[in-house]
Amino acid sequence: MSEALPAVAWHISTRSNSNGGSCVEAGPVLDGSGRVAVRDSKDRAAATLVYSADRWTAFVVGVKDGAFARTHP
Repeated sequence: MSEALPAVAWHISTRSNSNGGSCVEAGPVLDGSGRVAVRDSKDRAAATLVYSADRWTAFVVGVKDGAFARTHP
């Protein structure tokens, strides 16, 4: 059973394009918890992932450090 998600200050990724390509939105959950919600902006009714502040920070640090860099062309 999933809980109702409070309001979120959604932001579309700067890497998303306007041609219907891969689009992701993320934003802070506006309940003071520090959580961050992530969803597919093309299908906003689909599941939303919610991460704790610590998990989101670890992800962002990993991105900046190249932990998710492509290994193939």
